[in-house]
Amino acid sequence: MQFVEVLPGDATYHGHEPLTYGSRDRLAIGTIVSVPLRKKHILGVVVKSAQRPAFAVKQIDKALPLPPLPTELIELISWIAAYYPAALGIITQLMLPKALPKKPMIAAVALSPATASPELTKDQKKVLSSVNNQGLHLLHGETGTGKTRIYIELAKRAINAGRSVIILTPEIGLTSQLANNFVEVFGQGVIIQHSKLSEATRKQNWQYMLEQTKPQIVIGARSALFSPIRNVGLIVIDEAHETAYKQDQAPYYLTTTVAAKLASFHRAQLILGSATPLVSDYYIAKAKGRPILRMTETASKFIDSQRTIEIIDIRDRNLFTKSPHLSNALINRMETALQNGAQILLFLNRRGTARIVFCERCGWQATCPHCDLALIYHGDTHTMRCHSCDFKTSSPPGCPECQNPSIVYKTIGTKAIVEEVGRLFPEAITMRFDTDNMQSERMEQQYEALREGKINILVGTQTIAKGLDLPNLGLVGILIADSGLNFPDFSAEERTYQLLTQVIGRVGRGHRAGQVVLQTYTPESPLIRAITAGDWDYFYNKELDERRRFVFPPFCYILKLQCKRATSISSEHTARALAEQLRSRRYKIAIEGPAPSFHEKLQNKFIWQIIVKSTQRSELVKIIKELPSGWSYDIDPMNLL
Repeated sequence: MQFVEVLPGDATYHGHEPLTYGSRDRLAIGTIVSVPLRKKHILGVVVKSAQRPAFAVKQIDKALPLPPLPTELIELISWIAAYYPAALGIITQLMLPKALPKKPMIAAVALSPATASPELTKDQKKVLSSVNNQGLHLLHGETGTGKTRIYIELAKRAINAGRSVIILTPEIGLTSQLANNFVEVFGQGVIIQHSKLSEATRKQNWQYMLEQTKPQIVIGARSALFSPIRNVGLIVIDEAHETAYKQDQAPYYLTTTVAAKLASFHRAQLILGSATPLVSDYYIAKAKGRPILRMTETASKFIDSQRTIEIIDIRDRNLFTKSPHLSNALINRMETALQNGAQILLFLNRRGTARIVFCERCGWQATCPHCDLALIYHGDTHTMRCHSCDFKTSSPPGCPECQNPSIVYKTIGTKAIVEEVGRLFPEAITMRFDTDNMQSERMEQQYEALREGKINILVGTQTIAKGLDLPNLGLVGILIADSGLNFPDFSAEERTYQLLTQVIGRVGRGHRAGQVVLQTYTPESPLIRAITAGDWDYFYNKELDERRRFVFPPFCYILKLQCKRATSISSEHTARALAEQLRSRRYKIAIEGPAPSFHEKLQNKFIWQIIVKSTQRSELVKIIKELPSGWSYDIDPMNLL
């Protein structure tokens, strides 16, 4: 009888050490096994031989007839457990499927890199000549400068050297566009892997990748980073500034940080590509002397790449006589664009039809009974919905407090804009893109129709702001540029700069001349002026100075602690007790709070939080490991809301 330590790939295992099992056969490190865990049978991976324990152990069901899990992924599990503390079962399940596929394996398709490609720009040639060594390279390329072409050329190098490639996108909706670009060059052997695929397909892809011995290219959202491929030579994180790369449940990992560690295990190149890099990433790259590769030259030279930006002051209501939400200038530009056969993109980072429903007589407001958040009115279904817990109720015929029949619907969302556009341009084909879309309406399902110009007007939230390359797009309308600045958070200005720069960058990409109409309440704002001028250096230096002054990343590490209780008093008492406990210990930390969370009540629970800062990340990890039960945490949070 042999004994081995196994990492169980199941979230129900909350331990922090491998489990010991007995085996009739000698098993190599990395062997994937089926093991009993309580009353079920799960997949696990053998990580170590063990001595006979002093307690009775269960037997391994069987060793699966598969190649071993790559050593680098096993090392990554251990590293994540130390850097982003969480239960081993939760971390291990990132690397393993719940079960093996029942259907036959998909047939292997070889990659066949195409040799003919358009001529590289001077910027692209310079960047490619600079990427020679392993490790981090920050690719700071303006929108439309051809970052995808850089990824493809670097992938060619890796494949020709016999090494595999991982390409990550922040949103599943962007996977189709990026995958199409790679398929055109490498053929059908490119593997697409993300959570919106059926579970059966994901299992088949996982086994296919594990069993392949030749170089592979995997494209997907953040989970694709844990694909079981060997000898990785290149990892690319496109739109690396996006918050979607932060895992919002345990383990609370940041994809770029984990990718850097995985790249080091493989001795691979890591490319962080963005037109608007994170301030922290840029600062760290400079501090560590890592290459920062700049591209400003538009890649496509076939047609005019000119872009003009017109700023509209929303406060001047004389500019909005045709519509309360679309300025006269924007409507005129839309008319011209449609006449010229150009697509139009209208950006508003608010879902629904109306964001506030209230009685103008007594002041009653529709709020979620579980979260105390404003209910969002959705005119297409005549319902009010909580965007936090998804509570739904029908819209009232009158005020439930004073019976006043006049209910006011204020603050527009994307659905209201679709209705307004339908009134103004009834002949145009208009489509909305946000997280309220049904499966058939999502970006990945409509990508070809968008690219071919079959949809005249796109209306949407940040879903349509990221990475889209639409040859027919000629006009972008930003309806409220300031909406992201209303949040009391250290990252609010950075997120606004990134988001608006990305939206503006959808036009003027070399396909045709582009126009932008930007509507704002603060046209005099230095931030708005930096965005419209594309002045990255001004924004970066100003933001860095503020973070240095108020001690925010990259000048410290942050840990956000939250407790949820049935009453506000209980939550406050619990938070104050922990804050006092932390202050009494000799941690090298600074504590802010406790205070109510930005959304104080969610799903019938009241939330208070504590913000802990330290220049030594290890101090925050110590706190996590000693947290009392009933507390949740997020280390390296993207925001403090």
